[in-house]
Amino acid sequence: MIASEYAPTLTLVNAKKRAQMLQHIRAFFEARNIMEVTTPILSQAANTDVYIQSVQATFQGATGQTKGYLHTSPEFAMKRLLAAYQTPIYQICQVFRDHEKGHRHNIEFTMLEWYRPNFSLDALADELSELLSVVYQKPIHLTQISYAQAFVHYLGIHPFDDMSTPDILRQCAVAHNIHLDMGDDKQGWLDLLFSHLIEPKLGLQNPTLVINYPKLTAALAKTAADADGYEIARRFELYIHGVEIANAYDELANSQELLKRFEQDNHERRRQGLPIMPIDHRLLAACDHLPDCCGIALGIDRLFMVLQGQLNINQAIAITTDNA
Repeated sequence: MIASEYAPTLTLVNAKKRAQMLQHIRAFFEARNIMEVTTPILSQAANTDVYIQSVQATFQGATGQTKGYLHTSPEFAMKRLLAAYQTPIYQICQVFRDHEKGHRHNIEFTMLEWYRPNFSLDALADELSELLSVVYQKPIHLTQISYAQAFVHYLGIHPFDDMSTPDILRQCAVAHNIHLDMGDDKQGWLDLLFSHLIEPKLGLQNPTLVINYPKLTAALAKTAADADGYEIARRFELYIHGVEIANAYDELANSQELLKRFEQDNHERRRQGLPIMPIDHRLLAACDHLPDCCGIALGIDRLFMVLQGQLNINQAIAITTDNA
């Protein structure tokens, strides 16, 4: 018997299954001639996203004691490699996001991220389906629904319509016994309704892609007009059994636009009393040399969790942050 003082939360049986899953994933990319890379976990720049908080670390650098950040994703460094190498790349690594706690969250978790030059989002979705088929050891076909269709189908509200005011969205939340207050922040209300009322219903029968997110959620994705003329973000997210598993972008490679978005993020951070994040100017320098590409980040722990029918991510991680 393993003493409870040091026992892992991942059983030996599941540890072997998880190791095999990782072997299958690496073999998948090797067969497609996608190169595995390694990038730094510790960086002097950080993610500016208002809803993602970085873990800080100090180290003794060339100029003395320096504040650094554990990466929330390998995206920034991988794009620097992509700009230099101009070839498909992937990485499986540990990433860190502060304040992430719950049955689907751990501050440290494992991420798979890959980038495909000269790939469309549709081609990337097809490749994701092929990867899932390898992991599940059976054919997997993805269902697809747009962000707007999901709102109309589940809540009878069109999220991009001028009629969906913060007051209308507040009434919808209250009607479903949700009493958080997002004020006049329309996107905040949409995020709240989506996470509480729509997410749990996605991917229950088949893994489901949600496409065409609001422009305000573009992050590092390109934007475009949808069939109805609404400006949307060129991205999709994968849901399985109500759990978000992956997030993909048609990557924006315009350094000036990215700088503008980073500065807007920091302005909002300042407004909310959050730390201002140092902008990654090396990423900006690389962006103008990026090939036209799409990229995707996938949570390994969450994928293993839903694959095994588990309800708590602790069962998919050997040693959680609280026990590290």
